[in-house]
Amino acid sequence: MQTNEASQESEIKQVIRNLCMMNNRFMNFMLDDNKEAAQVFLRVILGDDKIKVRNVRIQSFIQNIYGHSSQLDILAQDSEGRYFNVEVQRSDEGAPARRARFYNSILDTHFLQPSKLYEELPDTYVIFITENDVLHDNLPLYNIRRRIDENAKCFEDGSHIIYVNSQRRDDTALGKLMQDLYCTEPKNLHYHEFAERMEFLKYSKEGEEKMTDVIEEYAARKAEAMAKEKKIEFAK
Repeated sequence: MQTNEASQESEIKQVIRNLCMMNNRFMNFMLDDNKEAAQVFLRVILGDDKIKVRNVRIQSFIQNIYGHSSQLDILAQDSEGRYFNVEVQRSDEGAPARRARFYNSILDTHFLQPSKLYEELPDTYVIFITENDVLHDNLPLYNIRRRIDENAKCFEDGSHIIYVNSQRRDDTALGKLMQDLYCTEPKNLHYHEFAERMEFLKYSKEGEEKMTDVIEEYAARKAEAMAKEKKIEFAK
C-alpha cells in the first residue's frame, strides 16, 4: 500500500504530466530563455522564417509610475530590435481589446529612451493566444492594424496587435502549432523545438524541481479541497 507521501508524489507527477502549453505557467517554463522555441512561435504566427530571436524573458514586470503597471507573460526581442509580447489567455475576459491597446502603449513608453527620437521607437507586437475565438469570426488569426478611414490605407506606426484563435487546429503550420499548445506528450509534438524542453520538465527530477510554483498551486488546491471536505463533515 502506498504511503501518503508516495501517493502525493504520484499525484504531483500526474499533474505535471497533464500540463500543456495552454497552461500559462507551463508555457512560461517552456519558453523561459528558450530562444529556439520562442522563434518557432513568432515565425509561424507572423509567417516570417527570417525572424531571429535575440532574447526572451518570462513574467517581465514593467513599472508605470503614473498608472497601471503590467506583468508580461513572455517578452522577446529579435535581431532587428522589434519587441514581441505573447500572452496566453484561457479566459475570454482576459483578452479584451483595450488590454491589447494598453500593453502596446506600455511597451512604447518603456522602450523609447529619453535621448531617442520618435522615429527610433521599435516596432512592437502584442500577441494574444486565446483558448476560444474571442473575436467570433472563425478566423485562425486576426492581424489588427491602424488605418486611415478615408482611403483605407494602413497607418504605419509600427504597432501590431494579433489575436490567435487556438481552436483552429488544422494541418497548416499555424494549426499544428495550435495542436502543440494542447499536447501533453513530448513525442507527439509537431515542432521538435518544444520536445526537448517538455521532456526535461516532465520527466526529469531537475525539471520537476524547476516547476515549484506549479506544485505549490497543486498543494494549495489540495489543501483547500480537504478543508472543504472537513467543513462538510463537521456540519453533519
